[in-house]
Amino acid sequence: MKKSLIFLLLLMGVSVLAVFMPALPKQIVTEGLNGGDIAWMLAASALVLLMTPGLAFFYGGMIDMKNITYTMFQSFIAMGVIGVLWIVVGFSLAFGDSIGGIIGDPRSFLMFQNVLDGKPWALAPTIPLVLFAFFQLKFAIITPALITGTFAERVRFKSYIIFLVLFSLFIYAPLAHWTWHPDGFLFKMGVLDFAGGTVVHMSAGIAALVASIFLKSNEEKKHIAPANIPFVLLGTGLLWFGWFGFNAGSALSANALAASAFATTNTASAAAGLAWILFDSVRGKKPSALGFCIGAVVGLVAITPAAGFVTIPSSLFIGTFASIISNVMVHWKTTKTSLEDTLDVFPCHGVGGAVGMVMTGLLAHTSVNAANTTGNGLFFGDTTLFFVHMKALAIVVTFTFVGTGIILKITDMISPLTISQAKRTVEPAYEADENLVADLSQ
Repeated sequence: MKKSLIFLLLLMGVSVLAVFMPALPKQIVTEGLNGGDIAWMLAASALVLLMTPGLAFFYGGMIDMKNITYTMFQSFIAMGVIGVLWIVVGFSLAFGDSIGGIIGDPRSFLMFQNVLDGKPWALAPTIPLVLFAFFQLKFAIITPALITGTFAERVRFKSYIIFLVLFSLFIYAPLAHWTWHPDGFLFKMGVLDFAGGTVVHMSAGIAALVASIFLKSNEEKKHIAPANIPFVLLGTGLLWFGWFGFNAGSALSANALAASAFATTNTASAAAGLAWILFDSVRGKKPSALGFCIGAVVGLVAITPAAGFVTIPSSLFIGTFASIISNVMVHWKTTKTSLEDTLDVFPCHGVGGAVGMVMTGLLAHTSVNAANTTGNGLFFGDTTLFFVHMKALAIVVTFTFVGTGIILKITDMISPLTISQAKRTVEPAYEADENLVADLSQ
């Protein structure tokens, strides 16, 4: 009750502050804006937001029946928490005036000051700054929501909220600044991340690995039978649909590059879904709807950093081999380790994102996107881009691994993270879900 009061007072305080900092525009910039680009980016922003409910169904269908509601709620609550945090300071930290290429100045857009009347973002000159800010918000929402698959039914609700805030401020915002801000140090190194393979999927996947290690217990590793495969199918469809906004929208304009990213996205996902069930068949397992869905999502993950830098045939290669590699990692994690990454977030998003980053270094070509000034991929005879990506891979993995470990420790000190196995096995199903939420609220 006391912690809930603190959270309520924080929200009330921010809301009162908003009255004294209303961010009144002086003069809204309209020069150079393009109506077609604005319409497409409004639609793309909505598509990316739809991915979070899609993720809720995707994860909810794979968890025990008694925990479906809470697992899905973890995705939805991110829309509330990050939606407020982004307005207060998140956008400033990610895209504010750069402080040494490391982080944005929190004063740049504090409480969304200077956004409505701000000049368009330098890399999105034909849409209003506020639209760019809200497009980026949708990425910030889904990133920590992805991590919930690793500790589904194992983490207290209040602890999860604290983790959401800390991860967004101290992991996501710096990575977004490094990679997507023109003054970010990874951007200046020449790292290519079209739509978030590094910022979104690698960060979520590595954080999931750290959470698996941190939350490891002496209790017997529990096998979870998917409760609702139709939910997984629905979630996959919503994710696939929304991903067109995720990747094609990252062109930040309604142009040929957006169309190319749209095509590579669909192709990689199709190839990856097929590769997963075919590889399962080769290993003696029956093809399954669940397998195709997981493979399709891995393909979407892997193509994300490369979507606007590679050709459509190259996306076939990326989808197929990313799916096989993640499949192998899932099998290895399940049979050879004691890690309880409940819904395989690390093998699918962490490994899938890393594979996508490596594949971008292998297959990117400057003829696809003139914004690629780093050079062609290794398969086309150039080495610069590949080695830049290998260096960035090491930096991102180290930063996210260490940073997430510190955040989990701090969170656990403020509010204990874990739920006992006994609390997770209460019956019957619906009562158990309600009891779990009640327990998490204490």
